[in-house]
Amino acid sequence: MKGFSFGVLTIVALFMATSCGSNKAADQKPAPAAIPVNVYTVAAQSVTGIDKYPATVVPLNEVQLRAEVTGAITGIFVKDGQTVTKGQKLYEIDRSKYLANYKQAQAQVKAAQNTLEQAKRDAERYERLQEKDAIARQVVENAKTALLNAESQLLGAEAALANAQTDLNRSLITAPFGGTIGISNIKLGSLVSVGSTLINTISTTDPIAVDIAVNEKDIYRFSMYMEQPHNDKDSLFTLQLPGGEVYPSQGQLVAIDRAVNPLTGTITARFSFDNPKGNLRAGMSGLLRVRNQDTGKQLVIPSVAVTEQLGEFYVFVVGDSNKVSQQRVTLGTTAADMVVIRYGLQSGDLIVSTGVQNLRNGSVVQPDAAVK
Repeated sequence: MKGFSFGVLTIVALFMATSCGSNKAADQKPAPAAIPVNVYTVAAQSVTGIDKYPATVVPLNEVQLRAEVTGAITGIFVKDGQTVTKGQKLYEIDRSKYLANYKQAQAQVKAAQNTLEQAKRDAERYERLQEKDAIARQVVENAKTALLNAESQLLGAEAALANAQTDLNRSLITAPFGGTIGISNIKLGSLVSVGSTLINTISTTDPIAVDIAVNEKDIYRFSMYMEQPHNDKDSLFTLQLPGGEVYPSQGQLVAIDRAVNPLTGTITARFSFDNPKGNLRAGMSGLLRVRNQDTGKQLVIPSVAVTEQLGEFYVFVVGDSNKVSQQRVTLGTTAADMVVIRYGLQSGDLIVSTGVQNLRNGSVVQPDAAVK
């Protein structure tokens, strides 16, 4: 009976030991598998950093030609799109009425001059007679008044002549400066009215301007550009045309607007480009390429290595035991599939280049190969 009891206890003890061993084995979880990734060794490369701004070509000088007198167009002396010089005749408005008014005003001035001369002679004669007490004082006073009236009449006649001369001049429209004229909005015989009729537009073409909108945070940077000397061989500013080609002439920053637009937070910057062949036309769009601080030897990494969180940028740096840590970085210029790192990394750092979507801070990785 005692032996049986001992055997039962032995069996129970063995069962409990086996059961406890099984529970301990179940509690031990396997270590997480290393995540396969590609890595990249950070190194400096030669970079030309370029910022691109949407740009619009505008003339440095542009004037709308509008009628300043009313009448019919009797002469057109220019072809559409022609290059003109300052003072060149462009259009003529019927001058017959204005020429007649001018001649009439000339005659009135002549008559007023004659009246004034006669009034002067009368006043002088009466004053001499008064010295001899040979004429009444009232006659002398009347002569002086007549002289003053004659002087006023001459001034009025001369003003009328000047107005008539202005209207006559305005009936002949000339180029206010050298440039290119557009396509006429009127034809021979068209009736034009003062101020309301747009006849044509003339603008300068060489040089020509390019305008961009600059964010207010970059105003100081562009103000510094204003102080830098222009160097055609090493220009800060180039223009990419709508077709993708780069315009051969270099640009120069010539003006920054007086105030920031409070609605957009931007300010207009204007650049001048030589345009001898007239290839740049007012109204064209393009991209103004501005060389930035990311020029020369810079740290560059693949763009796909960068992650964004709440407006900040991070990369995963591979450390000891292939464990990764998130590192915040400041980005610079992006070129193709690479991006400049201004702050946050050093040359020789090993970062995860692909597979970052599967990582978190402290993950263990299995580097596939270093891609340089």
